[in-house]
Amino acid sequence: MTLKEKICEPFGGLLSETANELEKIAEEFAIDFAFFLGNHTYSCYEDGWSNDFGCENLSTKQLLEIFKKERGL
Repeated sequence: MTLKEKICEPFGGLLSETANELEKIAEEFAIDFAFFLGNHTYSCYEDGWSNDFGCENLSTKQLLEIFKKERGL
């Protein structure tokens, strides 16, 4: 299932323009999160994520929450 289909399905279908804009927002968010991980030198290990700043064994969800808090989202 594509991202656009996942966006539209729960709402019984959205206008193509709306779905396209939501897809762009999701892609931008994903790209920003990827840059966040790279800029903070996070590395993925078997038991979680770690970085050079002493944060160890963080889950991807915890990193996402840190990202959102830093961005005010």
